[in-house]
Order: sequence, then C-alpha cells, then structure tokens
Amino acid sequence: MSKRTAKLLIYLVTAICVLGIAMHRQSANSEASNEPGTYKKHEGMVFHTVYHIQYEGRHDYHDDIQQLFREFDGSLSMFNDTSIISRINRNDTSVVVNNYVRTVLDKSLEVSRLTQGAYDITVAPLVNLWGFGFKNAEGVSQHIVDSILQFVGYEKIRLTADGHLIKDDPRVILDASSIAKGYMCDVVADYLRSHNIHNFMVEIGGEITCGGHNSKGKRWSVGINEPIEDSLQTSNVLRDIMLLTDCSVATSGNYRNFYYKDGRRYAHIIDPHTGYPAQDDILSSTVIASNCITADALATSFMVLGSQRALRILEADTTLMAYFICSDPNSDQYKVIYSPKLKNMLSSQNKSH
Repeated sequence: MSKRTAKLLIYLVTAICVLGIAMHRQSANSEASNEPGTYKKHEGMVFHTVYHIQYEGRHDYHDDIQQLFREFDGSLSMFNDTSIISRINRNDTSVVVNNYVRTVLDKSLEVSRLTQGAYDITVAPLVNLWGFGFKNAEGVSQHIVDSILQFVGYEKIRLTADGHLIKDDPRVILDASSIAKGYMCDVVADYLRSHNIHNFMVEIGGEITCGGHNSKGKRWSVGINEPIEDSLQTSNVLRDIMLLTDCSVATSGNYRNFYYKDGRRYAHIIDPHTGYPAQDDILSSTVIASNCITADALATSFMVLGSQRALRILEADTTLMAYFICSDPNSDQYKVIYSPKLKNMLSSQNKSH
C-alpha cells in the first residue's frame, strides 16, 4: 500500500468517526429535548370552544397539535361542509371514513349498546329541532317529534369493512358533538406520549386527559362546578376538586346550554327514546375513565339515564368512576353521589394536598 493510499484511508476513517460522533450528539440532543424541565402551555379556540394544553418538555409541539386539530376538523366537524361527517350527512356515497371517524363510530355504537340507546350518535335531527344543533330551531310539536323519531336510532347505521357508512334511512344524520372533544383530548395525549412526554394535561371545552404530574410535582387538580344556571358560562363556583393522574375526565350538564320559552326550560341533552330534552335527576354528570372518548359519551348518557340506572353501569365496570350532582325531590338543595373509589381523590376529603 502506498503512503498516499494510506493517508487517504486515515482521512476517510477519521471523517466517518467525526460524522458518527456528530450524529450521536444530534440524536442525544433530540432525546434530551423532552427531558424534565420547562412546562409548555398553549391555549386557543378549536371546535367553537377553548382549549388549554400543558406538558413538560423543552420542545414546542404547538404547530403539530394545530395540524392534528385541522385533520380532526376535516373529519368530524359538522360546521365544516367538507368534513367527512358532513358528507356522510349529505349521503355522499363516495366518502370513505378515516381512522378518526371509524373510532368515533365504533365507540358510539359500543356506548349505545351499553346504555340501551341512552347514547345515540343519530340524535342530530332532534338536537336541531330543539335549537341546539348546527341548524336553527323549528316549531316543536309531538307530531314533529314522532316523525323524526322514525329515523333516529343507532341500529339504523352500520360501517362496512371498507369504510362506507350504510344508513337504513337517508334522513339519518350523525351528531358527534357529545364525543368529539373527548376523543380529541385522547388524540393529543397519544401524540404527546409518542414523543416521550408523560407529564401533561389536555383540556378541550372542559373535557380532560391527563398524565403524570403538574409543574409542582403533584396530581392534576380538576374542578367540579356547582350546577348554577348560567347560559353565558361566566359562573365557575366550585363544588369540589379532584386530584387525578393518568386518566380522563368529562362532564355533562343541563345548566349551561339551555333556553326558556313560554315559561318552560329546555336543555341541550336530548333523550333519544322520547325525542325531548332529558329530565332526570342528574344536573351534572362527571365521569372518570381510562380514555376521554369513553368518559365523554358516558357523561352524556348518564344525564339521560338518571342516577339509579347510571350507578348500575358503574357497579358493573370497576374501571369507571363518576361524580353526580343531583336534584333532591325532598328539598331545594343538591345531593352529591360519587363512586367510593373517588373519595381519596377529592380535595375536600384529602387536605394533605
């Protein structure tokens, strides 16, 4: 081997070593970007509501989260004429669902079966009729309600293996508003976990998925509001505070989205069986589950079912917890019912936190 060739080999080996060291440092820096340190905080508007996101990490993922929001809006927003769910509602037979829509449909049908139809994603025409949907309210009568009930029912839809939604009646319309915010919390949380972030809280319109601990090293504090009539959503009197980690929370109530007409009060949660606003004893339904898509759908379902039937579901599934604020027929005061496992997670019961 000539000296010239030997020198070239030495230079080549040296260059490879330097390149390897640089790549290793770049990889190490990338991995270190989410080491413990600063908590990022983002907030804004999405799906006609407010979101707040906190997570521990040095890298800023807000732009990526915004892209997730756009993808989600293009899938499940009924206010977006080009979204997949809007096209399904217009009976566009060419549309094929994506993973977002399939997940929501699968979960909604699962919860519908569990609650014997108290939850129903096809309730949209009734929500619109009563003035709480994406169309203006119409005159309500028993005859109109009965006519709409003919094409409301989760049994009237099914999803094919190749992603086409089949309707038994073309007048069937889907309403994902009672499940979409919760699912979006899960989507953002899964994205953060995929980037090695374990301390976070994602809140969208009051629905929450959290993991790990907050910036003070403690469990996340989640407030439960008093069910005070507040259509402007300016009252936030706390009834209790839950101290949570590694779970999801969703709350549904009839005390904010409502209106009065001819002396009667009409709230936004519709009983799919009767076609009328739900009128049971639960005023505020908070559900804690392993994922927010389940918590969101069940919180709405329990408003329809009432506390007695809701408690039977909770007793059968030990992975679920709930906190109900109910009307008391024997007084003008509220009564609180909550899962026994939740007791040690309530701030009022655990003053050490």
